Formats: sequence, C-alpha cells, structure tokens
Amino acid sequence: MKKIFILSMLIPLAMICSCQKQDSAAEQQLAQRKAELDTREKALDEREKALAEREKVRAKVPTIPSDAQSRSQVRDAAQLKAERERRLQQLPPDLQGLIADPSQGRDENDTRMQERLAQRQRRMEELRRARMAHAVKPFGAKATSPTPSPAIEATSPSPSPTPE
Repeated sequence: MKKIFILSMLIPLAMICSCQKQDSAAEQQLAQRKAELDTREKALDEREKALAEREKVRAKVPTIPSDAQSRSQVRDAAQLKAERERRLQQLPPDLQGLIADPSQGRDENDTRMQERLAQRQRRMEELRRARMAHAVKPFGAKATSPTPSPAIEATSPSPSPTPE
C-alpha cells in the first residue's frame, strides 16, 4: 500500500516537473523572439526616419520639370554652336582652314563605317558560300567528283602535249 501511495504521488510530481521545464523553455523562446522583434522594430524606425529626412531634403530643393531642362539644354547647344560660328568668323581665313569642321569629321566617319559594313557583308557572304560548298550531301544523292575551282585549275600544272 505504501508503494502504491508513493507511486501515485511520484507520477504526478514528475508530470508537474516536466511541464514546468517545457514552460520555461517556451518562455525563453518567447523572450528571444520578443528581443528579435524589438531590434527589427528599431531598425525599421531608423529607416523610416532616414526616408523622411530624404523626402524633406528633396522637397526643399526646387525641381525643374524635365521638359524645361531639355529646352535649356537645346538652347545651350544652339547658343554654343552660334558662339563657335561667330568666333570662327572673327578669325582670319587662313586660320579658319586649320580648324576642323565637326560635320566633315562625321561624314568621313560615316563613309568609313559604310565601307567596313560592306566589307564585313562581303566576308560573311564568302563564308556562307564556302560553307555551302563544303556542306554534306543528303543520303541517297549521287556522289560526283568535286570540280576544282577556277583558281585551283589555273595554278595546277596540266600536262602539255609534247610533239613527237
């Protein structure tokens, strides 16, 4: 009877102790999560403050519409060109010839680019032709002896008839 009494008291005591251990572990996890959440909230508050300060600074700076900016740039470019032309007109004629005309340089560059493009297209066409000439014939096609190109025929020695 004493054994049953001791056993009946020991089992609930063990259950209570294990529950308390689980509760303390859960409380520790909860405290850790709260601490992490607090640090995140502080970081978020700092970011919001920095963003608000940036917006205040932007609000203080007067903004120029992009359309007006582009107009002023166009005016500035036109003014610069007019000023350059005026200065060129003031120079003696022999010095004017020494100063390069930017439009002439562009024209020369354009012609060089066109020549390069044409040359590149010719090379690509030659490569394509060479690849097509060496392409594998489909199965079942008659095998013919390849005819040498005219350049090869001109350089290859041909037997000449010798008079007897």
